[in-house]
Amino acid sequence: MKIDLTDTTASKINKGLVKARRAIGTPAVGMVLTLVVVTDEENAYDALKAANDASREHPSRTLVVIKRVSRSPRDRTQSRLDAEVRVGTDAGSGETVVLRLYGEVSDHAQSVVLPLLLPDAPVVVWWSVDAPRDPANDPLGALSQRRVTDSYAAEKPVDELRSRAESYEPGDTDLAWARITPWRSMLAAALDQVDCEIVSVEVAGEESNPSVELLAMWLADRLHVHVRRAVSAGPGLTQVRLETTGGPITLHRSDGAMATLALPGQPDRAVALKRRETSELLAEELRRLDPDDTYASALRFGVDRLGGIQSAAERAEAAAQPVPALPVRAVTEPAATGVQPTSSESGNSDRPTPAKMPPVKKADPQ
Repeated sequence: MKIDLTDTTASKINKGLVKARRAIGTPAVGMVLTLVVVTDEENAYDALKAANDASREHPSRTLVVIKRVSRSPRDRTQSRLDAEVRVGTDAGSGETVVLRLYGEVSDHAQSVVLPLLLPDAPVVVWWSVDAPRDPANDPLGALSQRRVTDSYAAEKPVDELRSRAESYEPGDTDLAWARITPWRSMLAAALDQVDCEIVSVEVAGEESNPSVELLAMWLADRLHVHVRRAVSAGPGLTQVRLETTGGPITLHRSDGAMATLALPGQPDRAVALKRRETSELLAEELRRLDPDDTYASALRFGVDRLGGIQSAAERAEAAAQPVPALPVRAVTEPAATGVQPTSSESGNSDRPTPAKMPPVKKADPQ
């Protein structure tokens, strides 16, 4: 069911929600959180579809905030709020309110959103595009316990990662981080099957994909080894190669769906590693509302501390040259010792080996 409200107020929107729920015979709807989606008109359809799909796992009240650009100075001084209330099959497993803000009210979106939040329920804000430089201090971000951005949607993703590191506050997260959850799970499980020292790592993927940098920073931060960021044709992440004292470990994905895992002394095996939709990434982030310390540590490691970017042609040329002995470490931090790599969440084990594998967020490998 849909109800259109023109030049309305937050009070009338709340009344419209009650009227819509009664009309479809569900006066009470069990919802676990409020999801605030900040987007523009161009990306509103995709963002709303992703939020509705994610609500099937996390029933929520979804508030879509669209700030409309006024065409003339006179229009900018005239405030107006239009709303579209959706309940039932048109709103996934919760209820949706699409808010279009005109004029001066677009600079005070938090005053419109605040009366529409579910009482005593967590608030998550997701910027599908044009995320603020400091999400925690943004007026909408200040209302939430969890703030979701997507550096992949930025014009300069690597610079966006630097900004996120500078302004990070507990509760911040990035869909580019959620994209590498299956990779982290697979690498952790692979290292749990071998007993050797990790010497260096190379991570290859598209040049403009921030997930490649995040995976490289995660490995460098947790393993304390030299990590090189290489460029490939994609799609997305294509390969991780770990040089170890027992031989190379590679996880290679060329088609964005199936990957090949190669371990020393073991036959190659095919593993499912498909690229996931935005709704799946958003649903993963909604599963936890506490700060993600692993993401924070990887983000603060810094893009500039990674090895230089190398193209496929440069790698082929380097492969034809005599290869010097690989350094044991290329960062100033001391290598971890006395801990066995593990794929468990806690990352703790008493079995001795020289390198420690980091913890992995709770998520089923995709």
